[in-house]
Amino acid sequence: MKTHIKFIGKRQFLFKHYKSVSVQKNIYFFLLLFCMPIFYGLAQQGNPEFLYTVSFPNPESKSYHVALKTEGWNQNTVQFKMPRWMPGYYQIMNYGNQVYNISATDSKGNKIPIKNIDDSTWEVNGVANKSFKIDYDIKTNRKFVAISYVDQNHAYLIGGNSFFYVDGYINHPVKVKISENPKWNKITTGLELVKGTSNEFIAADFDILYDSPILTGKLEALPWFSVGGVEHHFIGYKMGDFDKKEFIKNLQLVVKSAVDIIGEIPFKKYTFIAIGPGRGGIEHLNNTTVSFDGSSLKTTAGMNKMMNFLAHEYFHHYNVKRIRPIEVGPFDYAKGSKTNLLWVSEGLSVYYEYLIVKRAKLFDDQMLFKNFEKNINTFENNPGRKFQSLTQASYETWKDGPTGNYRKGKTISYYEKGPIVGLLFDFAIRDATKNKKSLDDVMRFLYWEYYKKKQRGFSDAEFQQACETIAGVSLKPLFEYVYTTKELDYNTYLNMGGLQLDFKINAVDNKKIHTLSKIKNTSPLQKEILKSWLGN
Repeated sequence: MKTHIKFIGKRQFLFKHYKSVSVQKNIYFFLLLFCMPIFYGLAQQGNPEFLYTVSFPNPESKSYHVALKTEGWNQNTVQFKMPRWMPGYYQIMNYGNQVYNISATDSKGNKIPIKNIDDSTWEVNGVANKSFKIDYDIKTNRKFVAISYVDQNHAYLIGGNSFFYVDGYINHPVKVKISENPKWNKITTGLELVKGTSNEFIAADFDILYDSPILTGKLEALPWFSVGGVEHHFIGYKMGDFDKKEFIKNLQLVVKSAVDIIGEIPFKKYTFIAIGPGRGGIEHLNNTTVSFDGSSLKTTAGMNKMMNFLAHEYFHHYNVKRIRPIEVGPFDYAKGSKTNLLWVSEGLSVYYEYLIVKRAKLFDDQMLFKNFEKNINTFENNPGRKFQSLTQASYETWKDGPTGNYRKGKTISYYEKGPIVGLLFDFAIRDATKNKKSLDDVMRFLYWEYYKKKQRGFSDAEFQQACETIAGVSLKPLFEYVYTTKELDYNTYLNMGGLQLDFKINAVDNKKIHTLSKIKNTSPLQKEILKSWLGN
């Protein structure tokens, strides 16, 4: 609808610039002929409403029930589709396969035929100008951040795993009601709560709906904190026993460190949603869902790992949700949205998770070095580095998996090579600008130029142009590490920042063991770059 309003507005603007009445009449006649099909099409489509109600009549069966009440359809036949994946996890999930017991009824309770077209599409007929309801159940069988899961004590609901959409109506608002369970105490989600209710939510469109997982059950809320005047909450299920005061104090420092990079907080409230022990995290516009086990925080290494993880997911609300490849939105919920640039979205988010935690002064220089050494050792001991480039790993993740595990020995992970290349880029930019600019400036430029000003993503060429604009020089040699399998010349770039990389061969498995260290005799510029990069 917004597109049509803007379209008409432009034509109203044109009228102000024509003096001749006859010319205005001709333009009016032209616009009438041109716009009539648009308005006629809108009239034919109608203005349907979507109201979903989710209930848990038998949670011990690890299933939940969804009822969709809808009306306002002018066409007689409507196809309802379940997304086949969720943004943030770049794999086909085939959520429609979990739908069963589906039926449709009119407002009087009479059955309406509903036909299964394929594994993610159902069709109803004879619904023009009628109010009707679609009921279905969804089975769950796996605890994972990218898929719904229900048991007696909680429910974690993925929007794309739960709610149908209709092609052409992604931009329509949606309402969701969560039936309250007397044994469960809280509901948390990034969706907007309907005023005066505790369990009804509204999404401006289906993209927002699918970007807002829902967690309900026996939940615990930690003390919230403020950064830049914006509330940040941490709410979760089965979080375990840990020093909650220390944890929140550290997390607040991490959030502030991340915000300092971009300089703006683009939401009114943010929620960390801890879904319980497990693996994985998925980023969203104003929240993140993360697997979380507080018992892992009792060691220094465990706290470092968790802070890195949460920094990564939090920084994603900038890098990929707003600073994004042009292919990543609008989303293709049927086929997936493929891009060459996940090494930027994911790989550079790994790079920044390390820097964010270091700049928060939670850990020392050696811990930072160990984080990079882990990536370097994993990458350099992977024979796949000779067969697959970073852009190929990004584009082919749909079949190779996000960590490149499906064709071992032939693939790499952008989670491993991405942060390494980010490190080399950062030092090259700092060296070229006498430490006046860094990769931070690239990220800020992408945020303000593309997200804020142009309101779109960037292309491969535009990302390279942004890096070279900030650096003031060509970075072609570095981009060869992105587009080809050329071996990385680590020390040429690390030396710019006063670091060096050495390795030795492990006699047990014959693998390389790389270590990062500071160069003893450095120039004033090397010292300045290293001090600035370390945040010391």
